[in-house]
Amino acid sequence: MLHWSLIVSALGVCVSALGGYCGWVLFPSMVHKKVEQSVIIADGSEQYKRFVNLPQPLNFKVYIFNVTNPDRIQQGAIPIVEEIGPYVYKQFRQKKVKHFSRDGSKISYVQNVHFDFDADASAPYTQDDRIVALNMHMNAFLQVFEREITDIFQGFANRLNSRLNQTPGVRVLKRLMERIRGKRKSVLQISENDPGLALLLVHLNANLKAVFNDPRSMFVQTSVREYLFDGVRFCINPQGIAKAICNQIKESGSKTIREQSDGSLAFSFFGHKNGSGHDVYEVHTGKGDAMRVLEIQKLDDSHNLQVWLNASTEGETSVCNQINGTDASAYPPFRQRGDSMYIFSADICRSVQLFYQSDIQYQGIPGYRYSIGENFINDIGPEHDNECFCVDKLANVIKRKNGCLYAGALDLTTCLDAPVILTLPHMLGASNEYRKMIRGLKPDAKKHQTFVDVQSLTGTPLQGGKRVQFNMFLKSINRITITENLPTVLMPAIWVEEGIQLNSEMVAFFKKKLINSLKTLNIVHWGTLCGGIGVAVLGLLYYIYQRGRVEEPPVK
Repeated sequence: MLHWSLIVSALGVCVSALGGYCGWVLFPSMVHKKVEQSVIIADGSEQYKRFVNLPQPLNFKVYIFNVTNPDRIQQGAIPIVEEIGPYVYKQFRQKKVKHFSRDGSKISYVQNVHFDFDADASAPYTQDDRIVALNMHMNAFLQVFEREITDIFQGFANRLNSRLNQTPGVRVLKRLMERIRGKRKSVLQISENDPGLALLLVHLNANLKAVFNDPRSMFVQTSVREYLFDGVRFCINPQGIAKAICNQIKESGSKTIREQSDGSLAFSFFGHKNGSGHDVYEVHTGKGDAMRVLEIQKLDDSHNLQVWLNASTEGETSVCNQINGTDASAYPPFRQRGDSMYIFSADICRSVQLFYQSDIQYQGIPGYRYSIGENFINDIGPEHDNECFCVDKLANVIKRKNGCLYAGALDLTTCLDAPVILTLPHMLGASNEYRKMIRGLKPDAKKHQTFVDVQSLTGTPLQGGKRVQFNMFLKSINRITITENLPTVLMPAIWVEEGIQLNSEMVAFFKKKLINSLKTLNIVHWGTLCGGIGVAVLGLLYYIYQRGRVEEPPVK
């Protein structure tokens, strides 16, 4: 008959095996299934409510580059800037759901965004602070004017040269003339000396005052409130040619320029974002594949963008025009160390890849940190198989011979319909070709790198932010008097951080719903495993001890 200690030991082994099975098989399967159920967006579910109204507002911080030597810049000096801020806003997002797909795997919505100034978080800065900043709307107008005039005359020259080249007698005459007189003057050069163009430029110079409120330089003195949201007004009561110019600006359809009730125009960086949205998103609900939850399927009924260059003349979609990932309000669950994920940002018209960096702890919640890689704006060009980002829309600026900008800068002209250049804050990691032309920049990877901390199991963002800077080339434009002495520099305007820090209420909710449950299951797992092993070992030792005593011979 088995000794009771062996039975106890066997029971210990069973309990230990049960603990191992629960901890490594049953519990993970249960948790995986529970997480899958919790992240899927189904009509009326808790996740649906969180999807429609984010549980807490995002933090939207704006830093402005105040220009300290505007008059000297007009005479050709290197710009000196001073960062002021942050000006902190609470960004509230609410989705207006249009419909679910028939199988429930897709949901379409329009997102409304509202900004509230957070005076406490911004102190000592206020929205009434006065600044001297780049006159974005005037600079954009002049550069677009320059580009379009060049395109008009270039097209004319190409058409005329094509017709001349189709005439055999003219081709022979052109060759003879080139041999006799050296390099022939181009039709474009002749066109630029056209009296009509000269007259147009005279009128433009004369009417800049009426259009842009009598500017003394390429910089504007205004308030933070006007520059960011309310709008810097111009085209106030224009007459004659000035009115025609204002009408042209209004009809260009720029999102950053809005018509006021009195007929004037106003430029602001974010005024157009404050209110009802227009873009229609279709995202995956996670039904059938939780790993795809919130993955953007369509934007305005299209699977791809039509912003960047495409891969071929047949219109094959390039990597630049692909829409990948989520909108960064949440991420797919079940993250793994060493993996990567995508976010899509409509503000810069592109998808951005984030790479795993390290394990983190946020207020007792474990997670993974992800950040952007070199392929964001540093590694761009034909040598990196993404030359589709090189739209080459800017004339006479600091760029490479192949039309691409130098490392650390991305031309957003085709995205924003304005000659805006994207960099990281303070031109972090940007080529010295740009940084050497500005004084006052202080790049710091800890302050200026984009990152996000994600709870690995659910994909919930814990903290982090998208950090980008908006710039514009400042340069002399041929025959535009106000620009004639300007240096050619990449001029910073503002940089923004859009992100989240899970508040104490959400941390407590998250711990209660997930972390504490995981801890309990972990205790059960290791308690039964180690307890069972301990009981088994003790039972076995006791059996060996008792058996030794029985076999011991009696003392005589």
